[in-house]
Amino acid sequence: MNPNRPHPDRPHLRTILTARNASLPELVELLRTQHAAKLDVVAPATDLHAQGGNLLVRGAGEAVLSPEGVSRSDALLRPSATAEAGIADKLDIPLAYLRRCRREQVELFDANVNTWLGAAAGRRFLVRGLTATGTDPTGGAGAAGGGRPGEELPGGGAPTGGGGGILRALLSDSFRIVDNLDVLLSALAGIRDAGATVEITAADVSERRMWVKVVSREIAAQAPQLLAHYTSPFTGARGVDNPVVFAGFLISNSETGQGKFTITPRLEVQVCENGLVLNQHALAEVHLGGRLPDGLIRWSADTQATALALVGKKARDAVASFLDPAFVTAALRRIEADAGVEVTAPTATLEHVAKTLRFPAEAAETLLAHFIRGGDTTSGGVLQAVTSTAQPLTAPDAAYQLEAQGVEAMSLAARHAYHLAHA
Repeated sequence: MNPNRPHPDRPHLRTILTARNASLPELVELLRTQHAAKLDVVAPATDLHAQGGNLLVRGAGEAVLSPEGVSRSDALLRPSATAEAGIADKLDIPLAYLRRCRREQVELFDANVNTWLGAAAGRRFLVRGLTATGTDPTGGAGAAGGGRPGEELPGGGAPTGGGGGILRALLSDSFRIVDNLDVLLSALAGIRDAGATVEITAADVSERRMWVKVVSREIAAQAPQLLAHYTSPFTGARGVDNPVVFAGFLISNSETGQGKFTITPRLEVQVCENGLVLNQHALAEVHLGGRLPDGLIRWSADTQATALALVGKKARDAVASFLDPAFVTAALRRIEADAGVEVTAPTATLEHVAKTLRFPAEAAETLLAHFIRGGDTTSGGVLQAVTSTAQPLTAPDAAYQLEAQGVEAMSLAARHAYHLAHA
C-alpha cells in the first residue's frame, strides 16, 4: 500500500459531489445519496433565470398544495464549477469572464446569463441538479445551498448550508442520462457474470467523473526488463525483487457531460501500485441519444434497462479482453520496447514532457523528485515517475488524467532523449 495515498477505509469525502480513494461500500453510499437528491429537468431557455449568481428553474421545485390545487415551486440551484463551464459553453460566454463576474460582480453574471438566455429563445436544455434534501456524507449541515457566489469548497463545488440545491450541469437536451450508480452496479454485475475474481482497489468521484479501479490478482505477468532498476518512491521496495504486474481495468463515467462512459485496460505494478493505462484499447460509449421531452425526467424501465445492458456487456467484454494473460504479456512487451532509452538530461527531458503533455503545475513540480527517488534513469523510469506522481494528487480528475498519460510520457521521453543524444 502506498503510504502517501489515503487508505480505502479512510477516504477523503469532501462533499456530496466528491470522494477520493473511497472503498466500494463508501462509493455506493455516496452515489445513493446523490441518486436520492437528483433533479433532472428539460427546460426551455424561457424557464431559466440567473438570480444572485444562482440559476432559477421555473416549476422544477417541490410540489406545493394550495386552494387552487397542486403546483410546483421554482428550484434555485447554485452552480458548481462544472456547471459554470456548462453555462458558459451553452451560452457562448467566455468562461474566465463569467467566473470573474460571479466572483466579483454577481449582478454582471446575472445580466450576462439572462441576456443570452433571452437570445436563446426556442432552445431547450437539460438541467442536472441535486436538491437541498441531499445530505452531506461528511456530516456537514447539508449538501446544497446558499452562501455568496465566491464561496467554494476545497476541490470546487457548492458551499454547504441551507437554502437551495446544486446545479451540477447545463447540458444539451439530447444528452442520454446514464447515472454513476447504475453504471457501477451494472458493470459489477457484468464482471460477476463473466466469472472474474477481481478487487475494487480504489474509487473516486469528482464533479466531472466517476473512476473505479478494478484489479485481478489472479492474472499477472513478470516484467523484469521494465522494473529491473526501479525502486518504489513510497516504500523503497525494489522492482528487481518482485517484478510483477497485475491485469485490470478502469471504469469511468460522467453524469455531467464530461466525456464518454469508458472501460480502459490498466496494468498495476505490484511494487508501487503505479497504473499503466492503455488508452488505445478503451471501450467507450457516448452519452448521446434522442431528444428528451420537456419537464422532469422519469426514465421508463425499458429505456433504462437497454442503456444499462450495454454497460454490463462492455464489462463482460473487458473481462474477456483485458484479463487475458496473452493480452497482458503483449501489452508489456509493447511498453518495454520504449522503456530502455537512457535519459541523460533528466531535467530538460522531464520539462519537455510536462510542457508537451500540459501536466498540472502540482505534478510538474514533483515529477523530477519522483524520477530521482525511483532510481531508474531510463524512459521507463519516466513512466514510473509520472504514474507515481499521480497517486498522491488530491483532485481525482488530475490524478487520473496524469496516470493516463504515463505511457505516452515514456514514449515522448524516449524520443526526446534520442534527439538530444544525436543532436
